[in-house]
Amino acid sequence: METVHKIGRRKTAVARVYVSEGKGNITINKREFENYFTTPTLQYKVQQPLLLTDNVNAYDIKVNVYGGGVTGQAEAIRLAITRALVSINEEHKAILKPEGLLTRDPRMVERKKFGQKKARKKFQFSKR
Repeated sequence: METVHKIGRRKTAVARVYVSEGKGNITINKREFENYFTTPTLQYKVQQPLLLTDNVNAYDIKVNVYGGGVTGQAEAIRLAITRALVSINEEHKAILKPEGLLTRDPRMVERKKFGQKKARKKFQFSKR
């Protein structure tokens, strides 16, 4: 098996994932997986597609991720890993799709409106 390259996005985070056969090592931006995502919740989010398909120790994953915050980056990586697993084995799609892992989350931050403090603050109402 050659290396599979897939891209995942979430908010402004973009993750490029390279999946190849190996022992289960995950490297993110040339750092160890546990050092990059320190909280167990974020670690679970990244490993979720591997855990559901029982491939935790089957593949080595190299990730380049930029933009956004840590949660957005973790979810972008999760989407990219899911896409890579489906391209490697089409049978994984039946497991991952019901969990909602193949759907790209389209929600983005709404832009700030001029003359206002925030995006959704209403203009000053005056009856007269």
